Amino acid sequence: MPAYLTGLVGSGIGPSLSPALHEREADRHGLRLLYRTLDIDVLGAGPESVGEIVRAARTLGFDGLNITHPCKQLVIEHLDELAPEAAALGAVNTVVFRDGRAIGHNTDVTGFAQSFSRGLPGAATGHVVQLGAGGAGAAVAHALLALGADRLTVADRDPARAAALAEALSARFGGGRATAGSMAELPTALGDADGLVHATPTGMAAHPGLPLPAALVHPKLWVAEVVYRPLETELLLLAGELGCRTLDGGGMAVFQAADAFRLFTGREPHAERMLEDLADLVATPSL
Repeated sequence: MPAYLTGLVGSGIGPSLSPALHEREADRHGLRLLYRTLDIDVLGAGPESVGEIVRAARTLGFDGLNITHPCKQLVIEHLDELAPEAAALGAVNTVVFRDGRAIGHNTDVTGFAQSFSRGLPGAATGHVVQLGAGGAGAAVAHALLALGADRLTVADRDPARAAALAEALSARFGGGRATAGSMAELPTALGDADGLVHATPTGMAAHPGLPLPAALVHPKLWVAEVVYRPLETELLLLAGELGCRTLDGGGMAVFQAADAFRLFTGREPHAERMLEDLADLVATPSL
């Protein structure tokens, strides 16, 4: 029976459902797959330790790693090769070890695109405002423009990071498609926006709260979330109360995991079954 050793590197990842999603899918394929969480907070290490963790995993015989906040961009300099999508994004969420080489991929783009198309069919995308320009934000922004969003405004607490992402997006998708906006400009940007995408850690179990003032969310917006644990973040609860169409982060979590599973094992994942797994896991209080 083929066996695989994989894991997740990031901060505050104790509640992650990735281990269960990957291991359940492996069981369906008759594979032995062990998926471990390598939480830098538990290890007492900083985000910059991701390079050391990748080197150790390669030495220990791991087949691959998933990478999450805050290491998706920092990990790049420690890899031997980048797949085209990861290179274009400047962010990696999946590392595959092959023939002694560490190759970086990004499955967040396809994960969000599939989730958005499935969960918000027909949603207007004339103007979309996105909060967050980090690793997940870069992937989501690329997905939105690839799906046909006319105009994307990216805001981040680090203005330079938002500006850099907007510049990279404009270079790839055309001038004027993406602009950087400050957090202070959110009231104006959201006033004429069709949708709001949230792509920061705020709302995660380890980072509770709202990522923006509640008064800025209005009923004409659809609201999409990247955070999936909890599945109903404070932002989605607020948007739901206002009557907004909403999209939780569960679909992105599943579809990116399915794509990562394919990279790790070479097997075609059962995405629909993995969506059922997520619903089951979220409904089980002990997990």
